[in-house]
Formats: sequence, structure tokens, C-alpha cells
Amino acid sequence: MKYCDGRGTSYRNGNSYEDCKKIAEDINTRLKPIINEKGSLPWKQLSEEVEHDELVYKLVLKYLRRDGFDIGNFNNRQISVKSN
Repeated sequence: MKYCDGRGTSYRNGNSYEDCKKIAEDINTRLKPIINEKGSLPWKQLSEEVEHDELVYKLVLKYLRRDGFDIGNFNNRQISVKSN
């Protein structure tokens, strides 16, 4: 997988910010059914899914929150289905 670096204007492997957003959306689409099935996903597993790419990691969290998931906090380090 290509890596993205959010610092400055240069990104790893020549990716643009738009490329990183597309990678994050693809991962988001893949993870949503897993989270719905299992009920939660630890942050550590998300980090492994994005191959420790910080920018993509943050974008995936942003998109999961947008899609109605509880992305947790420092006390609850997991993504879960938001309870109504």
C-alpha cells in the first residue's frame, strides 16, 4: 500500500491528498461491515489495517464518525456502533 504523509505539501510515494482520501474511503468501506458484525474495532487493529499511515488513519476515523460510528477516545480506544 502507498503511504501518505500529511506534513507539508509532499506525500509519500507521490500521493496527493486526494489519493490519500480515496485510500481512506476504500478502507472505510471495507471496515464498516466488520465493525457492524463484531460490534467494535480496536484502534490498534485500525492502525494495522492502514499499515500505520497516520494521515490515512486520521481520515478513516473522520469518515467513520461521519458515517455514524463512535470512534472512541483515550479512555475507550475502540470504534463501535453508535448507540441511539
